[in-house]
Amino acid sequence: MQSVTIGNNQAGQRLDKFLHKFMPEAGTGFLYKMLRKKNITLNGKKAEGAEILVLGDTVSFYFSDETFCKFTGASLTGNECCCNITGEQGKSSRIPINEYEKAYSTLHGINIIYEDDNILIACKPAGILSQKAANSDISLNEWLIGYLLAKDPSLCKELNTFRPSVCNRLDRNTSGIVLCGKSLAGSQYLSKCIKERSIRKFYRTICVGRLEQKATVKGYLEKDVSRNKVTVLETPSGSGKQKVIETSYCPIGFSEKYTLLEVELITGKTHQIRAHLASIGHPLIGDFKYGNENTNDLLKKKLHLKYQLLHAYRVVFPSCAEGVGAVLSKKEFFAPYPQQFKAVSEGLGFTTVR
Repeated sequence: MQSVTIGNNQAGQRLDKFLHKFMPEAGTGFLYKMLRKKNITLNGKKAEGAEILVLGDTVSFYFSDETFCKFTGASLTGNECCCNITGEQGKSSRIPINEYEKAYSTLHGINIIYEDDNILIACKPAGILSQKAANSDISLNEWLIGYLLAKDPSLCKELNTFRPSVCNRLDRNTSGIVLCGKSLAGSQYLSKCIKERSIRKFYRTICVGRLEQKATVKGYLEKDVSRNKVTVLETPSGSGKQKVIETSYCPIGFSEKYTLLEVELITGKTHQIRAHLASIGHPLIGDFKYGNENTNDLLKKKLHLKYQLLHAYRVVFPSCAEGVGAVLSKKEFFAPYPQQFKAVSEGLGFTTVR
C-alpha cells in the first residue's frame, strides 16, 4: 500500500482530476475501476472520484510498488528527487530534477521583480524561451522550478501533482515581465486574470516611421502553423479561422525616422504586436519576420540589432479584495529596459528613454 497526503497545492480539486495528474500513465477506465474496487481510497473509505480534496486528506493506493511506479511514471532508483509517497517497505517514489537544476544553473540574467508565497514576477532576457518548444529545450519554466527547489528542496515532494509554471508567454526574443504561479492558488488566480483580461500588460518598442497620436487598432489574425507566422486582416476572410485582435499604442518619443511606443495588449495572441504594427505600416525595428528588411539590415550593421526590440515593460493588477490576489490589488510592476534597448535608443537619437 502507498499513500499520499494532500497539501495546499493539491487541495480544492476533484479526486479524479488529482488522480489523472498523479498517475499520468493510467487510463480513466482503470482509475474508476480501482475506485470501485477500493484499490484507491480516500481517508480509508470508498470514493467515487467527484469528491473535492481538502488539506490533510489521505489518498491510499493498494498496488504493488512496481505497479504503482508504472502508473505514476516514477522510479525507485537513480539521481532523482524524493516525492511524498511512501510504500510498505518504506521505499519512496522519485522524479528527476536534473533538468530543473540545469536550467537554474545555466540560464542567466533572469531577475525577480516580485515574489510572495503564491506568485513570482520575473524579468526574462531576450533569447530565453518562456516554455519549452521541444523536449530538449530548457526554458524559464524549468528555471522557475530550479530556483524554487534551490530555496526549498522539500518542494520536490509535490512536483508529481503540481509544478510551478509560467502563466503568460513571451516570444524567445522578447524581453520583460513574465507572470509565474508558485502555488496552485497562484496559478489559478493568474490564469483567471489573463483569461478575463483584467491584468493590463504594456510593452515598449521602437517602430519604423512616426506615429504621433495614440490609437487603438483592431483586426483579424490568422495563423500559419507551418511557417509559425501570422497575418493580420482588416476584415474576416470568411474561413472562420481568424481571431479578433485589439492593440492600443501611445507614442512617448521620436527620433528622425522612428517612434518609441508604449503598446497595450487588449487581446493577447501569437505575435500580435509585431504583426499588427507591421500591418499598419509601422513594423518593429529588428523584426526580421514581419519587419522592413532594409531597415533591419542597416540597424544590424550599425547597432548590432539582431532581433525585434520589444520589451514587456509593466503590468497593472486588478482590484481584488480577497484571496491570493488581494496583496497585489491595483499594484503596478515595472521591468527595467535591457541594456540593448537603451543602447539602440541612444544610437537612434532618442535623448531620453523613460
